[in-house]
Amino acid sequence: MNDELIIAGRAFASRLIVGTGKYRSLPEMARAHAASGAAMVTVAVRRVNLTERTKESLLDYIDREKIFLLPNTAGCYTADEAIRTARLGREAGLSEWVKLEVIGDQQTLYPETEELLKATRVLVKEGFIVLPYTSDDLIVARKLIDAGASAVMPLAAPIGSGLGVQNQAALRILRERVTEVPLIVDAGVGTASDAAIAMELGVDGILMNTAIAEAQDAVLMAEAMRDAVSAGRKAYLAGRMQKKLYASASSPLSGVVR
Repeated sequence: MNDELIIAGRAFASRLIVGTGKYRSLPEMARAHAASGAAMVTVAVRRVNLTERTKESLLDYIDREKIFLLPNTAGCYTADEAIRTARLGREAGLSEWVKLEVIGDQQTLYPETEELLKATRVLVKEGFIVLPYTSDDLIVARKLIDAGASAVMPLAAPIGSGLGVQNQAALRILRERVTEVPLIVDAGVGTASDAAIAMELGVDGILMNTAIAEAQDAVLMAEAMRDAVSAGRKAYLAGRMQKKLYASASSPLSGVVR
């Protein structure tokens, strides 16, 4: 089934996007990336040594001919800080795409939505393809779209928590009201069932890192997440049966020989 994820006119064969942090080693990260089938990976601009290219870097373990690199502004707490980080990544040749993060609270890592909107407007005007990490608030999502964001990326639960989708109603509302750009769950997925549930709600893709990197077997979990995202997407497209209060026989009684 040809069911590509389209962002800003670019097609990606996988609806799973993975990260580069928290792995026990860079070779393990590379194996997990391959197992996930992901066509896009995120990398924090601040984690990449952009000046000393002779030293080993996580970029050495990403096949950029097969995997699209999505720089992110992780660790930024103001719009100005995020804008500078995005510019730095582009000037260093990483990408004109950016996963935009502007954090508002250190403990929960919830986004600072006012600063996020400000940064989105500036970066879009500068030619960036902006994919903002945001809350599951519909009003903020609409404002981000109006500001020129190429996707809306709401959290399912706090970053790195592994709690799974905590507010299905909010994601369902976002799914109905966000139609101009892809809706991608970013943060909170902990295991394969969480990924399947999110995809069954109709989101266009999932970005995850900790759920794979901190699994006891990261490579095997990457495979599980690949399959879960695919299964959840197919279930959503297929359309689930209606829920019923009472039983309904699988085999109709009409025509039964008595």
